[in-house]
Amino acid sequence: MGAQVAILGAGVMGETLLSGLIRAGRSVDSLLVGEKRSERATELTERYGVTVLDNRAATRKADTVVVVVKPQDMSELLAEIAPDLRPGQLLVSLAAGITTAFIETRIPEGVAVVRVMPNTPALVDEGMAAISRGSHCDDEHLVEAESLMASTGRVVQVPERQQDAITAISGSGPAYIFFVVESMIEAGVHLGLPRTTATELVVQTVVGSAKLLRETGEHPTVLREQVTSPGGTTAAAVRQLEDHKVRAAFLTAMEAARDRSRALAEGAQ
Repeated sequence: MGAQVAILGAGVMGETLLSGLIRAGRSVDSLLVGEKRSERATELTERYGVTVLDNRAATRKADTVVVVVKPQDMSELLAEIAPDLRPGQLLVSLAAGITTAFIETRIPEGVAVVRVMPNTPALVDEGMAAISRGSHCDDEHLVEAESLMASTGRVVQVPERQQDAITAISGSGPAYIFFVVESMIEAGVHLGLPRTTATELVVQTVVGSAKLLRETGEHPTVLREQVTSPGGTTAAAVRQLEDHKVRAAFLTAMEAARDRSRALAEGAQ
């Protein structure tokens, strides 16, 4: 059967991880879900064939416990499962802003903790997750955490002090992209295009541009300049973006996200 993995929290991200692990080849028999709502438990069992238990029972059976709850719910959940955690277990937290130190003070000594910042493109196996080790986490634990998150996309290991910035960049990042896409579609409609046409044009342009960035390895400035002929249409548009201080707005927005990540951790104390 292999190592048992329990996912506590069966919301969107919890189910995304569950389905990703199954697609990546993990045996359903090695996966458990902690879920209190009976209707949701039935739904998950029927959809994936996975065993659904209460949080404490799932924790007792697991070698790795993945906690996928809102930051404000972390203290309550840790208090619930702490009696069932044991030294040598791995606890992987996907709660935004919650530090490994915060978790370690609420669970038994010797439980390994890994902090993860995922993002929603994990829903289509194109996620970006950043992982950081806690004080009792060895290389084997870190490899297991990386393997879990790799089932839904890419993974990078970072020092924990960088996690608030990563929350602002990749954790919240999809929302910024969607905001830009939404704005471009509205502009297309304003310029006289049917909404369906504008949507197809913008979405494919974003997908293609991202693929070009990844596959060429070129710096985005180089790729932008390739599109921007002197005195041309793109140059005129970019000039407006610069005049409206779009770069500065992005920086300010991401600083606000970073600060909110820090505040979430403080509020959970």
